[in-house]
Amino acid sequence: MTQYGPTHLIPLAVFVVGVVLAVRLGRRHAVADGPTGFSRTCALLIPAVTVPFQVIDLVYNFDVDVTLPLHLCDLAWIAATWALWTHRRFPVALTFFWGLTLTIQGVVTPSLNEDLPHPRYFAFWALHLLVVWAAIYLVIGLRKAPRWRDFGAAVATTVVWAASTYTFNVLADTNYGYLLRKPRTSVLDLLGPWPWYVAEEIAIVFLAWALMTLAAQRAFGTDSSRSGPHGVEAAVDVDDLARRGREQV
Repeated sequence: MTQYGPTHLIPLAVFVVGVVLAVRLGRRHAVADGPTGFSRTCALLIPAVTVPFQVIDLVYNFDVDVTLPLHLCDLAWIAATWALWTHRRFPVALTFFWGLTLTIQGVVTPSLNEDLPHPRYFAFWALHLLVVWAAIYLVIGLRKAPRWRDFGAAVATTVVWAASTYTFNVLADTNYGYLLRKPRTSVLDLLGPWPWYVAEEIAIVFLAWALMTLAAQRAFGTDSSRSGPHGVEAAVDVDDLARRGREQV
């Protein structure tokens, strides 16, 4: 697939529309007490779309260099499914950080050899778009901001993945996670040669995640659910103000 050719621009247009819908639906569902039917339907949709394509690849198009689910995006859809079903902090944080800094790179600068109508083309775009939309829906829409402990847990999980995947790459002569070689064309071209680009990427991602955590907390608070489904906290604040006014009188 040619970057920014017709078969790339079409998914980009779909992506933009999906972002708008994810934010609007998330804001509408933010008053719900726990995961909505929509959220859990999306949680089921992600594996329903991605797993069949991965099975087809494993059975009929197996290639040790690209088929195994060892890219971080392959873990991101699992985190997104978990997050959409439960709204728990840890998977929400993983989806937020992985989706909006790493998976989104595949949307902007996809490294994909196959084009329409190859099954891998559809699998690639389904996985990447759904994960990023999930991250936007959960954090920007529902305002479920990660805490600093969630940031730390996400960093630790990513380090474990990187160490494990790097070891596999060395043993199997593969390049999952692009930890041994840069992809054909990507934002990694702005960084230095191997292994420096790996260290630079780690530093950039760490800083970006820290800034994202800070920004999300300032924008949405550390616990978006604290006001409850009917704005209980807001009502309490109003009562407090009224009581103080009466005391002053």
